[in-house]
Amino acid sequence: MREDKNNKTSQHGKGQLQKKPWFLPAVYAGSALMLAGILFGYNTLVSKVEEAPLPNVAEVEPGPVVETNARTETMKYPFKEEALNKVQIVQEFYDVEASAESQEKALMVFNQTFTTSSGISLAMNGEEFEVLAALSGKVTEVKLDAFTGNQIVIEHPNGLQTQYSSVKDIMVKTGDEVTQGQVLGKATDNEWNQAAGVHLHFEVLENGNYINPKKRLGF
Repeated sequence: MREDKNNKTSQHGKGQLQKKPWFLPAVYAGSALMLAGILFGYNTLVSKVEEAPLPNVAEVEPGPVVETNARTETMKYPFKEEALNKVQIVQEFYDVEASAESQEKALMVFNQTFTTSSGISLAMNGEEFEVLAALSGKVTEVKLDAFTGNQIVIEHPNGLQTQYSSVKDIMVKTGDEVTQGQVLGKATDNEWNQAAGVHLHFEVLENGNYINPKKRLGF
């Protein structure tokens, strides 16, 4: 009986509440406020996503430049390859372990003074020929000396360095980046090594030590 009475009382209260003139407007107003709050929250979220700054490609710091091509190059002749059959080695690289005959060919004489060759001297029947960069790299020195022969020094990756002596009409300068096969100048003669005539004296260093260029070139 109490439960029935309570239910009747509750339903009577709800009925009385719904009959109030402000009840339905209040419900509508509350629903409208809730919907407005949901829409506002959604719009705020979308605006933040849209306003998020994109990374500026121009401001991204580039990564280190890797000299891929230069590091994978194989040394080439310091002259046009098609002229290989015309080239003579007029002076050899001096190797302490070589035969006496080879060591004799590696001696240079000036004023009755003997000097050992730290490279190879290349000639083409006394003719001038274009001197080419054997590898890509950077010119670190251009030394002008008519007596001993003008010299070009180029640094390469992996601790390599090439030197080109007895060169005229030089077409590069210190600081230049050169590519493999690029023309550096022309072979010529000099007073210090007159016996070689018109020639190119070509030297190769590995980690600061002279090595026989023939170890990297197929003569």
